[in-house]
Amino acid sequence: MARQPIDDLIDRHRERPGALLPLLHDVQARLGCIPDAVVPAIARALRLSRAEVHGVVTFYHHFRRAPAGRHVIRLCQAESCLSMGATALREHAQQRLGCGLHESTGDGAFTLEPVYCLGQCAASPALMVDDDVHARITPARFDQLLASLREEGK
Repeated sequence: MARQPIDDLIDRHRERPGALLPLLHDVQARLGCIPDAVVPAIARALRLSRAEVHGVVTFYHHFRRAPAGRHVIRLCQAESCLSMGATALREHAQQRLGCGLHESTGDGAFTLEPVYCLGQCAASPALMVDDDVHARITPARFDQLLASLREEGK
């Protein structure tokens, strides 16, 4: 991995109060993830321990340590969706995709992530595929969405 883009981001944030979160957001926006290899440089520049930086990266579900799949599927896990079948939908999605939450499929096509409210409480359960929100999702509708995404990828 080329260090120059990361060094530029570090330089931009180095003297900023509370720089760690904005820097991590910028690194992920640039690289698609926050690789373990950049943690020491970030820690050194911000005068933090590697454990502190690693702790923030692993605490916030938004941050990824590996690149996401071509499509990111975010399953709502908020109370309304849970009460309307989101747990069964999550289990179905994990079985169909062959990966767990915060993981990607072996072919790199999909990443499965939890999200805590998509604002579709009246039409639960809901999910988001990339930037598109889908509501009233059943396992059968999930399978249809998955099939259409796979067809587009051919």
